[in-house]
Amino acid sequence: MFGMGKVVVIMGVCGSGKTTVGKALASRTGGTFIEGDSFHPEANVEKMRSGQPLTDDDRQGWLESLGEEIGVHASNEAAPCFVGCSALKASYRDILREGAPNLQIVWLKGSRDVLAQRMNERRGHFMPAGLLDSQLATLEAPHRAIVVGVDQTPRTIVDSVLEQLNLGDFL
Repeated sequence: MFGMGKVVVIMGVCGSGKTTVGKALASRTGGTFIEGDSFHPEANVEKMRSGQPLTDDDRQGWLESLGEEIGVHASNEAAPCFVGCSALKASYRDILREGAPNLQIVWLKGSRDVLAQRMNERRGHFMPAGLLDSQLATLEAPHRAIVVGVDQTPRTIVDSVLEQLNLGDFL
């Protein structure tokens, strides 16, 4: 069973559904959802909004801040905490693990075509579809992760994640 302080990072490139899935998982389990994008400094947001990919240096402070928040939840929460974060590289995931060494990774994986379609259909997000290719180029597949295809309904994705996390009570 999911224990105290359990943290799950819902990772993937832009358009994969991290926020939708993370919020649904938190709702279904009585847990908390953290939107990783909200930890970006305004300079990062403006850079992405203008179509420029972030560098590792741009991401460093963002990941450290998010990792600190994850650590707070890992040590204080009785319910699970779900975090929506691209976490594209192993080194980025290592920074997030500093606050929660046992965090679980869920990778929302999709084809470029499906992801591009989703990005082109969404409104009000700062990340333009033109950055998808840079994110795909940066992505390093996680080794120990639950992998779920994004070409399913959000409900099916959430059910699959809950089952694989051994949270079947919440199905």
